[in-house]
Amino acid sequence: MNKLSRTLLGVFLAVTCSCIAMAQESSQEGTSTPKVLQITREYTKPGKAGMVHERSESAFVQAMTRAKWPTHYLGMTSLSGKNRALFLTSYASFEAWEKDNQAVEKNATLSAALDRALMADGELLDSEDQGVFIFSDDLSLRPLVDLPNMRYMEISVYHVRPGHTREWTELVKLVKSAYEKAVPDAHWGMFHQRFGGEGGTYLLLVARKTLAEVDRSFQEDEQIEAAMGEDGMKRLGELLGSSVESSSHQLFAFNPHMSYVPEEWIKADPDFWKPKPAMAPAAKPATEEKKEKP
Repeated sequence: MNKLSRTLLGVFLAVTCSCIAMAQESSQEGTSTPKVLQITREYTKPGKAGMVHERSESAFVQAMTRAKWPTHYLGMTSLSGKNRALFLTSYASFEAWEKDNQAVEKNATLSAALDRALMADGELLDSEDQGVFIFSDDLSLRPLVDLPNMRYMEISVYHVRPGHTREWTELVKLVKSAYEKAVPDAHWGMFHQRFGGEGGTYLLLVARKTLAEVDRSFQEDEQIEAAMGEDGMKRLGELLGSSVESSSHQLFAFNPHMSYVPEEWIKADPDFWKPKPAMAPAAKPATEEKKEKP
C-alpha cells in the first residue's frame, strides 16, 4: 500500500466510536442528522488563547442563555496546528438558518449583547472565517452517537480533484462496505463544502470519548484489509491516486466554556457541560511599587 493509501485508510480506521459533530438546532430535531452545518473558525493572536478566549466567548453563551435561544452550537479548541477555535451550528435547511438570523435581528436585547461580545472578542483574534457544509448521507456510516458524552473531535479535510467526484464516491463506499463487515460499531459523518472554501472539499468528522480510542483504532488495520481483500486494497490505491488531491488531519477538544448546548446535554453530564466560570487573573495591588531595573 502506498503512503497516501495508508494515510486515508488510517483516518477511516479511526471511526470505531465516532460520529458527526453537530450542535442541534432545536429540540424538535431530536437526534436527526443536520443537513446544513455552519462552521466558524477563529484564529487567536499569540497569547490570547486558553482562558482569555474562554472568558470572551462566555459572553456569547450568557447572551444566548438569557434569551433562551433555541439554536445551539458546539465550541472546540485545537490540539494540533495553529491555536484556533471552531464553532459548529447545524440547521435542518438553509431556510431554517435564514429564519434564525431574522429572529436574532428582531430581538434587540440579544442583538445588542452579541454585538458587544463580538467587539470584545475581535480584540483577541488574528483572523476569522466561515464555511457551510452539506451532509452527505451516502458517504456516512451510522452518523448518530451519544455526542453529549464525547470529548474530542478528529477533523479530516479532503480536497478532491476536479472531475473526479465519481472516483471519490466509489472510494468512500469501498471503505464504508469494509467497515460494515469488519467493525459493526463504526460510525462517521461526511460533509461536502458548499460555501466559503475551495470546490471539491469534504470533511470527515470523528467524535471520541477519550484519546485512548485513537490508540485502539490503529489495531484495526488487519481487520479492514482482510474485509477489503487484495483486489479491494488495490482498487483503493488506484482511487486514492486518481481522486484525492490533498488531505489534512487535525484534533480538537470540546470546550464547554465556549459551547451553548441543549439542556439535555447538560443533564447528561452537568460536571462537564456546566463548569464553573473561568476566573479572571487577580489584579495587582494599586500600592505595589515598581521595581528598579538591575
